[in-house]
Amino acid sequence: MPEIVVIGGGGHAKVLASVLKKAGWSLLGYTDASDRGPLLARPYLGTDGVVAGLLEQHPRLLGAMGVGKVDATGTRIALQRKLEEAGLRFAVVVSPQAIINEDVTLGQGTVAFDGAIVNAGTVTGDCCILNTNSVVEHDCRLGHNVHVAPGAVVSGGVTVGDDCMIGAGALLIQGANLCTGCLVGMGAVVLSDLTMPGTYVGSPARRVR
Repeated sequence: MPEIVVIGGGGHAKVLASVLKKAGWSLLGYTDASDRGPLLARPYLGTDGVVAGLLEQHPRLLGAMGVGKVDATGTRIALQRKLEEAGLRFAVVVSPQAIINEDVTLGQGTVAFDGAIVNAGTVTGDCCILNTNSVVEHDCRLGHNVHVAPGAVVSGGVTVGDDCMIGAGALLIQGANLCTGCLVGMGAVVLSDLTMPGTYVGSPARRVR
């Protein structure tokens, strides 16, 4: 596999680095606004401004987005787009312990972590996080920059708009449609369409702000 650089050096990046190593990627190191010390024994390479120079030295270098996401904003994917404009292509990363079934398309920069299950007919946008033990069932459509947090379940035929955050342990009923910019809280149960951006909590999920 070509060499890969992790963008970000926090906790999410640490888990991503572990997945990359298990999957056989050659991890060059990581970039961040500041030096956080070694990332699973891989070095700090500098701020994101070093990417152009890294590409000159390693023309086949790919990126992996290690910046976490706990909100429903587009900040994370804006960083990916900025680095893409600088020439860095982002890999699709799949843990050896994830299950990605037939007829699934994962967008550039999307990562499927340990225990994630994605079933047939599902398509994701770019820069998505399918986190530990999450489930995305058949025929779902996830927009760009969607985070399905650990243990969350997205039932069959669900459509999720750009930048949404589906909290840990949340459940989305089959066929639900979520507009762009929804944050579904931890353990919430979505039983109907969410048509306004905002934060939704409870069972059934209700908008609180």
